[in-house]
Amino acid sequence: MMRFGFSAEQQIFAKRSAEFAAKHVAPFRRDHDQRGRYRDGLIAEMGAHGFFGLRVPVEHGGLGLDATSTGIALEELAAADLSVCFPVLNAALTADVLIGSATPEQLRRWLPAIASGGALVAVCLTEPGHGTDAANIVMRATPDGDGWVLNGTKASIMSTAYATHGLVFARTGEQGAHGVTAFYVPLDEAHVTRERCDDLGCRAGGRGNLVFDGLRVGPEDVVGGPGAGFVQVMRGFAFSRALIALMAIAVGRVSLDEAAEHAARREAFGRPLSTFQAVAFPLVEHITQLHAARLVSFEALSMADAGLDPRVSSNMAKWWAPKAAMEAVHQSLLTLGHVGWSEDGPVAQRLRDVIGLQLADGTAAATKLVLARNLFGKQLAP
Repeated sequence: MMRFGFSAEQQIFAKRSAEFAAKHVAPFRRDHDQRGRYRDGLIAEMGAHGFFGLRVPVEHGGLGLDATSTGIALEELAAADLSVCFPVLNAALTADVLIGSATPEQLRRWLPAIASGGALVAVCLTEPGHGTDAANIVMRATPDGDGWVLNGTKASIMSTAYATHGLVFARTGEQGAHGVTAFYVPLDEAHVTRERCDDLGCRAGGRGNLVFDGLRVGPEDVVGGPGAGFVQVMRGFAFSRALIALMAIAVGRVSLDEAAEHAARREAFGRPLSTFQAVAFPLVEHITQLHAARLVSFEALSMADAGLDPRVSSNMAKWWAPKAAMEAVHQSLLTLGHVGWSEDGPVAQRLRDVIGLQLADGTAAATKLVLARNLFGKQLAP
């Protein structure tokens, strides 16, 4: 029988992360949503706490933490305000890609700024006509002397509003995955235009489009060599999809906690709501679903920490957890009644926010396809 628990160090880190979120994030949740931006000073505070350096080695200014601890941090932040998680998630994903592919000189040049929050990274993969079909992106990197020039549009990119740098994927070769190259570049305003999206939820997350118009990149900006970009980011998704699952689960769990507290306190027909099966049983079902999804998510991260392939568990978590979390938040809203429906409380916003995680880093269909290919083999899968 599998046993699961955090180490003493991880428990201390979870407590510190929760305390930070309670003081620096949760009180400003509604303001973030209404203004569509983070409050002034938040990024600097998150950088000082180490959230952008979770996966950056200590020698490059980061905390050098394991994948499990990264999941712990994102859980605590998401419970306070899901929208603040995206620059942290991007930093973790980018650091993993760079550590796996960049040269020692590139790591010395790039990682310290990522760890401090001085460089906020947008992961620039999705295009207007290529989301799930990311291996066939069309944005070109046209040869120019010893470098290339980037022209094209990246769509639905989280942290567009804040990003100083981009991990940009562009086509340098033939069609398909092996013609895609990754570049790590400053988002020079003279050659990059930002277009904000008007979103249902996570409004402070800064999602938008980035239009590249003649941004020149050199050989020193290439990550892992020409043609290796798509493979690099797919390896990163094996890690980040479990993180996104935990972000969703955190939103669902905190909403269920509030709904359960309300059900125990509120009376109807002379007794607490929690004594009615119609109220208690749905909450029990959703609590069970999220508990199980959380175990699968941390299984994926613990496998990554052990040097094992986490793709099966990570993709299981990614297709399941956001759906389960959305349904849990919906049930919480119904349990709370008009209190949940009101934007004066957090649950209505959480429902809007968490829906987006069913799209982030791959839809349920895309992640189920990965699982089917692992289960049946590529030739016998859809």
